Amino acid sequence: MAVKDQTITNESITPAAKMAPTPIFFIRHGETDWNAEGRLQGQQDIPLNNRGREQARRNGRVLRAYLKNVGISTESLNFVSSPMARTRESMELLREELGLAREDYVQDERLKEITFGVMEGKTLPEVDELMPQYGAARREDKWGFVHPEGESYELLSLRIQSWLVTQSRPLVVVSHGGVLRVLRGLLEGHKTHVIPKLPVPQDEVFLWRDQKGCWL
Repeated sequence: MAVKDQTITNESITPAAKMAPTPIFFIRHGETDWNAEGRLQGQQDIPLNNRGREQARRNGRVLRAYLKNVGISTESLNFVSSPMARTRESMELLREELGLAREDYVQDERLKEITFGVMEGKTLPEVDELMPQYGAARREDKWGFVHPEGESYELLSLRIQSWLVTQSRPLVVVSHGGVLRVLRGLLEGHKTHVIPKLPVPQDEVFLWRDQKGCWL
């Protein structure tokens, strides 16, 4: 399995990158109906839809091919997931494609998605209609804006950093879009205004290896 050409490199190595285990395979959960509708999902426990299940299987097949190609055994990897239903099902479908027991992985509360608080379940146009002051403030500073009764991307980044420093073995992680954005920020050194806008596809695997990232 060849990696895609859009290799992401960083001129300077961040402190997080220096201490992070390698490789890290990060998979965002597959699509849910709320994803398809553009709703702020956060920590609402929304299940995968059929497209999301196929995305998870696809990622498992791609990961299986890559591991075989580079000679990495699944026994050398720690499998860890957010405890949300959509991430657990994605992990279990992925492991099934790897020929592994579906439920033999670790769940970690720190890998939950950013909390959008009172904005969860709403689309951004609905936020602008029902609570325009929050929509405007979020657009002004998406990194620092603390969603009412929720978190900011800045707070999420601190949470994920506290998780990352406890990791010492190569990882397969199934988590969420916001988590992937801040993890890439920590590893790749992106500016804070860029991090909340980083792409987080549900049908690709993000690989961090040898101080650089790429998509599989």
